[in-house]
Amino acid sequence: MSQVGVRAAQRPQPDDVLVDIADYVCEYEIDSEEALSTARYCLMDSLACAMLAMKFEGCTRLLGPLVPGAEMPDGARVPGTGFHLDPAQAAFNLGVLIRYLDFNDTWLAAEWGHPSDNLGAILPVADYVSHRNIAQGRAPLSMKDVLTAMIKAHEIQGILALENSFNRVGLDHVLLVRVASTAVVTRLLGGSREQVIDAVSNAWIDGGALRTYRHAPNTGSRKSWAAGDACRRAVTLALMTLRREMGYPSALSTPVWGFYDVLFKGKKFEFQRPYGSYVMENVLFKISFPAEFHAQTAVECAMQLHASVRDRLDDIEKIVIETQEAGVRIIDKTGPLDNYADRDHCIQYMVAVPLIFGELTAESYNDEVAADPRIDALRDRMEVVENETFTRDYFDPDKRGIGNAVQVFYTDGSQSERIEVSYPIGHRRRREEGIPVLVEKFRKAVAAHYDSDRAEEIERACRSQESVEKMPVPDFVDEWVV
Repeated sequence: MSQVGVRAAQRPQPDDVLVDIADYVCEYEIDSEEALSTARYCLMDSLACAMLAMKFEGCTRLLGPLVPGAEMPDGARVPGTGFHLDPAQAAFNLGVLIRYLDFNDTWLAAEWGHPSDNLGAILPVADYVSHRNIAQGRAPLSMKDVLTAMIKAHEIQGILALENSFNRVGLDHVLLVRVASTAVVTRLLGGSREQVIDAVSNAWIDGGALRTYRHAPNTGSRKSWAAGDACRRAVTLALMTLRREMGYPSALSTPVWGFYDVLFKGKKFEFQRPYGSYVMENVLFKISFPAEFHAQTAVECAMQLHASVRDRLDDIEKIVIETQEAGVRIIDKTGPLDNYADRDHCIQYMVAVPLIFGELTAESYNDEVAADPRIDALRDRMEVVENETFTRDYFDPDKRGIGNAVQVFYTDGSQSERIEVSYPIGHRRRREEGIPVLVEKFRKAVAAHYDSDRAEEIERACRSQESVEKMPVPDFVDEWVV
């Protein structure tokens, strides 16, 4: 870090990173049918995750206004609830719901994260803007505007993540949710290019949350509401900017005081490709298992081994799990697991449960399941090792693999088949196989939260790409309000 501050008071031109984000948000036209189609499925999947989270008291107690009774009659609605809130608090609510079960989409690169977290900010702001427009005699936003904003938020978060590892300096990936959401919701609120630059500069100045709540010994429930918090902050910064709050043009690059020197070890961000629609087209869906994504294919392997292993658990000498470098670094976890958040970020736990039970669901991380002594007995016999081929494929932009392999060795010298899965069912290479499973996940989640007539209305509203794109945002949200 430089030890000499900048004394010249003249303001510089905005950092290129800020300008590129603003130009993309304000000027880039999304013309990819694949991206728009994937965004609709992402919308369905994210709201499915939100409805599934409604079953968990740890999630629902976070919902509603921050101060009891402080609702806003003409504010933003929160799907799955009856809340009408100011758009910032509504963003927190929806962001928490989408992220709570760690079951929404994923992006893996130098940094990882969950781009659909941004929907927590986008949909409430679009609903708020639409009601404001209607009150002023103007047309509401359409759901195509929402899908477009989703694509752009995915792209900003994902492109920043390709070459820049925030986790290696101890920062959590939700800072990219804050940056991406700030950019797109400032534009949705009517912000100019200059206002997008100002708002995003403030998002970077906020710095980043520490990752400690995702790792032993501090793993905890904050990881389930951190993205909602980032969404709320993004909307707050956007609204302040629209009230003419100033920006900071060299928020990233200023020596000593800027983001690069303070939080990124003096390094500037690197970029692999320009902003377009690459991230949405290649996003990874968590379809079958609510498991941290580096372990998704390990769970598939364990599911395939379940039938041959379940009656020989006491005969197991060791279980070898081969994974990527990132998997070793963030989810290889030994020792006691104290809570839900500990367990769904432990590759050994996520392999042991399907080996024993033949399933891995959100309920699999609860204390009642974790108390089964067979789980820790299997964990104690596991070896987690890096497979360098999996690591290379993980970083290959044409493959974006997330490979894992699992093999069981028995005390009598025999061994199971080595099961390897390179691409999870939510991968772009398995879209044809995965989308029907995603739709079924959506259908079950909606049916579990609404009566049959309402569930059918929601499914019908989401069934067609053309009808979703044309639907006014308030009409879409109406379907989800209870």
